[in-house]
Amino acid sequence: MSQATTERRGRFGRSRKQEGPRASLKQLLPYVFEHRGVLAVVVVLSILGALASLAQPLIVGQIITRVEKNDPLGALVWVLVALVIVASVLSGYQHYLLQRTGTAVVYSSRRKLIARILHLPISEFDARRTGDLVSRVGTDTTLLYAVLTQGLADSIGNSLIFLGALIAMAIIDPILLALILIVIGASIAVVGALSGRIRKATRDQQEKVGELASGVERAVGAVRTIRASGASGREETAITGIAEETYGVGVRIAKVSALIVPVAAIALQVSLLVVLGVGGYRVASGAITVASLVTFVMFLFMLVAPLGSFFGAITSVNQALGALGRIQEVLDLPTETQDDAAIAAAVTDPAPMPAEHAPAIEFRDVRFRYPAAVVAARVKAESEAEALLESAHVPLASSDSPFAEPPAEGDVLRGVSFSVPRGARVALVGPSGAGKSTTLALIERFYDPTGGAILVDGTDARALDRDDLRARLGYVEQDAPTLAGTIADNLRLASPDATDAECERVLREVNLGDVLDRSALGLDAPVGEAGVMLSGGERQRLAIARALLAAPPILLLDESTSSLDGLNEQRMRDAIDAVASGRTLVVIAHRLSTVVDSDVIVVMDHGRVIGQGTHSELVESTPLYRDLARHQLLV
Repeated sequence: MSQATTERRGRFGRSRKQEGPRASLKQLLPYVFEHRGVLAVVVVLSILGALASLAQPLIVGQIITRVEKNDPLGALVWVLVALVIVASVLSGYQHYLLQRTGTAVVYSSRRKLIARILHLPISEFDARRTGDLVSRVGTDTTLLYAVLTQGLADSIGNSLIFLGALIAMAIIDPILLALILIVIGASIAVVGALSGRIRKATRDQQEKVGELASGVERAVGAVRTIRASGASGREETAITGIAEETYGVGVRIAKVSALIVPVAAIALQVSLLVVLGVGGYRVASGAITVASLVTFVMFLFMLVAPLGSFFGAITSVNQALGALGRIQEVLDLPTETQDDAAIAAAVTDPAPMPAEHAPAIEFRDVRFRYPAAVVAARVKAESEAEALLESAHVPLASSDSPFAEPPAEGDVLRGVSFSVPRGARVALVGPSGAGKSTTLALIERFYDPTGGAILVDGTDARALDRDDLRARLGYVEQDAPTLAGTIADNLRLASPDATDAECERVLREVNLGDVLDRSALGLDAPVGEAGVMLSGGERQRLAIARALLAAPPILLLDESTSSLDGLNEQRMRDAIDAVASGRTLVVIAHRLSTVVDSDVIVVMDHGRVIGQGTHSELVESTPLYRDLARHQLLV
């Protein structure tokens, strides 16, 4: 294995081959039966088309017999023409219905996937690649289209034609039919041996397509860092390597398919030679007539042509089953709220308190550790980021991690207890990795604690409906994303009914009035992909404006002023002060200057609370806080 391939697999691939779940035909049928009404019409059309096709050789046989006897043909020729036209029209309409139904199946599978993906637990997003999930929605679902258009489209009618031709040939000459069945049986055995390889190869190909999408998404998302680090060539090599592997799997599928497709042609040619040789001898011996032999040959073509379509259907269905395995893998994942009823029923509150007297938020001996899959994803993401930056000697900042606070092995929070009084401003401070961002994630129920309890308004958060809980919270992430679209689209994400006047008000409150004024479009001004048309500070202020517009009783701000200069930081603090009246604020900050006037400051280190109090109290009582304040010239 080349060094480039080794590096490529280390950065984008898997350390060892993992066999994913394999779908069965039984799992495919529900997608098809959703459209059973249309399929019933298709079945009827297939039966009528098959009868029209099967009648044609019989009419031809009658025509030949009459010609041999010099009898008048009568209306037989017109009957034959009518049968050909009817069969063609029925086939065309059937094809249209199946094409439309195939498109509907793709739509249905995409709708189910989108609904499931958007409601997966946060841990699944932390453990999976975004590009791979996108690939399942876009590429994998497309392969289901072929099941109807190339598989079911021909299998219904052709199976009837195959059966009818088989019966007719048995009536005409059983001996010739027996010889034909030997050839067909051999071809079916060959196809059966190859079909399983197509399903496995298709799944491998879809896995590679997912890796390719993830690699491109990763590189495009960090294109500025890649350019600045002089790593464009290495990224191109790595991603092209994945594309090369995808190509290799595609070639493998092509080779197997190339072995299957000629089988029908070979079966037809061998069968035709057998019929002409043995059939000619039997005509000469008087066992059958010329008309019977011609009719038998026509039925032979009707027998072998569906066989070719059947072989093609096997290829299409196996490809679809390979992709369906990846689709079902996501559809079988539990949603975020799937077990909420059981979780809520198991909650026991040792000391319930009336909501009006309870703290807004209370942590009681909370312990938490990230799932193993999330930790593995974190390790992989960090190794990729380090590989990208090491040659340029660029230090890996904490913000380069895909996690606001990278998950680590073992407990991230270790018996955390503190309370947030109603209407108070509480700050969480401490070094990176202390567990601050994880604390906010637990309040939002992106994860549930592995021990202890988190109470909101006196009720265990796990007993609350998630939507109801989050309606009480305004959450601004450390690296709050800006959605592609307009300023108004971003603001109304949590407040779809907000008026333009309300949107403009919160923008000016967070000192974003100049963003409105610099474009004639105002609120309809585009922000670009990931907010590229805004500065980092503007993106952060836009996220805060979005939270303020929703006007929740509790605001959770994770490093909400980290991208602001001194002037805008002060203006932001003034804006937060203005809206903080009557609200509860939980603020994470590395700059102590932004939180020194908080009602309570909670000092965290290594997943524990090591001090609580005001700024002056902590300077006296908590050495870590005193060191932080001294380094920031606050003491």
